[in-house]
Amino acid sequence: MTDPIKSPTTNPDWWRGAVIYQVYPRSFQDTTGDGLGDLRGVTLRLPHIASLGVDAIWLSPFFTSPMADMGYDVSDYCDVDPIFGNLADFDEMLAEAHRLGIKVIIDQVISHTSDQHPWFIESRASRDNARADWYVWADPKPDGTAPNNWLSIFGGPGWEWDGVRRQYYMHNFLISQPDLNFHNPDVQDAVLATVKFWLDRGVDGFRLDTVNFYFHDKLLRNNPPHEPDPDSVGLDAPDTNPYGMQNHLYDKTQPENIEFLRRFRALLDQYEGRTTVGEVGDGPRSLKTVAAYTGGGDKLHMCYTFDLLGPDFTASHVRKCVTAFQNAVTDGWVCWAFSNHDVQRHVSRFAETVEERARVAKLAVTLLSALRGSICLYQGEELGLPEAELAFEDLRDPYGIRFWPAFKGRDGCRTPMVWEKAADYAAFSAGKPWLPVPVEHRPLAADAQEHDPDSVLQHYRRTLAFRRDQDVLRDGDMRFVDSNQNLLSFVREKDGKRLLFVFNLTRERANFAPADQRIARVIAWPGFSPVYADVEIHLAPFDMFCAELD
Repeated sequence: MTDPIKSPTTNPDWWRGAVIYQVYPRSFQDTTGDGLGDLRGVTLRLPHIASLGVDAIWLSPFFTSPMADMGYDVSDYCDVDPIFGNLADFDEMLAEAHRLGIKVIIDQVISHTSDQHPWFIESRASRDNARADWYVWADPKPDGTAPNNWLSIFGGPGWEWDGVRRQYYMHNFLISQPDLNFHNPDVQDAVLATVKFWLDRGVDGFRLDTVNFYFHDKLLRNNPPHEPDPDSVGLDAPDTNPYGMQNHLYDKTQPENIEFLRRFRALLDQYEGRTTVGEVGDGPRSLKTVAAYTGGGDKLHMCYTFDLLGPDFTASHVRKCVTAFQNAVTDGWVCWAFSNHDVQRHVSRFAETVEERARVAKLAVTLLSALRGSICLYQGEELGLPEAELAFEDLRDPYGIRFWPAFKGRDGCRTPMVWEKAADYAAFSAGKPWLPVPVEHRPLAADAQEHDPDSVLQHYRRTLAFRRDQDVLRDGDMRFVDSNQNLLSFVREKDGKRLLFVFNLTRERANFAPADQRIARVIAWPGFSPVYADVEIHLAPFDMFCAELD
């Protein structure tokens, strides 16, 4: 057995308040000309990521896969798919990231595998082989229908008939993504062995895909109907998808998951400075689940939910989400984000016109950087990229293809990065990319923004530098300040230092009176132009104000 590789960090809590940059490798940089991004491309573009001032990158899956779900259907957890390169390419990327002071978090997709994984091939061969119980198998009802009413997020029933075993197997996503049976301790051991493989290789942490999907109800009880909750801030699926019509009491978020997460954390604690961030999709119960998964210091380090990944960019919504988290999660930690590879880009969600996009992009990252918690950025948002409008024939996402045109899927946020405005395919690739490069993205290319002091890219750099230099923004306390207008105002405080933030997320001018807040100095923030006069702050639409308090 090899000795664990030590992380280069000197602070084991580096993840607390960290800025994480998500890389979707197949759309980041292609170095082979096949139109697909690869690990060498990630290495090539690491200086760009480092220039932003982030603490870590999160790499979406690059493991061996048939790519039915763009790598979220893994057939070998311990190798690199040839389209992305090989293990030597990964090691080179990891070493270069560490040299630049960037941690590397990889996407661990362990709730399910590909149906091409050797584990499943053996499991489906018979009912009595060594891995027969490694997946969720169940007999049909007497009339031949599925064991219960569980649904797949990607459409249709959550069960698929297998003629060899004459049983159904469970799949929360595609038919080709069978769910592992975590009630079997051998499955847990095998999964943790793959985690250890990457820990020994030197990775700094894991983003755990669908972390509350690991266990299912042993009794296979039917899910009841969903009861609409007007106060809910979490969604399970778009309203075009019947998955959201169920209250998912039994197909996920089972109590047994707590003990497995303790096993996962115990493994990580054998290594220095490693971390975990879990993806929790649990509808209105999401914050309760985050509290259970991150509390106590013996499970996950942090989680994120879908609360800020919707269309609502208002003071009341943000305050509601943050307050709900603070009330529910007393000793855990959250990772906030406005965009990722599964949702429409937030510039398109929040801005109503093309003219608003740059200002909204700047305001959004400033707000995100001021919140208490860690934050995650998604590649391209530092350029202010909007959602791409794609034709149906260009789609590659099975989710979008299944629900088109009511739901257009996730390809619109997965188009290639635009590096050079005038280059072929915006310098993403020398060959035709797997998804089109949108014409409207070209003027926003990195080289077009590099030397423009007013660009979204430069604003990201300045904002993240400010966050990095202010210890109070890493892990200081946060309390909201009431306003007589639709403004988001709060104070961040640590060790006697207090910073006041006021955000106008509306399209109207607004005024804010600090009341008993005594302003010691106003902090100038390029890109915003509030006026502080006569003991009142005047904010333009999509404006913000920051000051240090006495």
